[in-house]
Amino acid sequence: MTRGTRSITLTLAVFVSGFTVGRLAQPHPAESQETQTEKVFELRTYTTAEGKLPNLLARFRDHTMEIFETHEMANVGYWVPQDLDNTLIYIIAHESRAAADENWEAFGSDPEWQRVSEESQRDGRIVSNVERVFMSATDFSPIP
Repeated sequence: MTRGTRSITLTLAVFVSGFTVGRLAQPHPAESQETQTEKVFELRTYTTAEGKLPNLLARFRDHTMEIFETHEMANVGYWVPQDLDNTLIYIIAHESRAAADENWEAFGSDPEWQRVSEESQRDGRIVSNVERVFMSATDFSPIP
């Protein structure tokens, strides 16, 4: 994928993700404004090895999403670009940037995740590249 295509894909993913999250996520009335502004969203783009996207999707569908939740990583949404056959784009939310670091550390050392990762890659690596962007909602965004 060229740098320009990747940039367009990322821009579209951010737009679609923001729109979707804004429509689906409603703030809980008991949350304080301070809590809302600390929340951080993480946009991740995974490029798979040739022919491995179905393997990656199965791993997320059957295991990863549930393991994320056990480590305080809220699943927001998952997308596959219509014009790319080797890419998964998703957004998860963390209570703060510091929490994101802690969540990823706990996730990486989780024995269940390590087992799933190893099993899913017995026939070779699934993911060839990972890009991540941390985002904060603007004060005019309809998301919490």
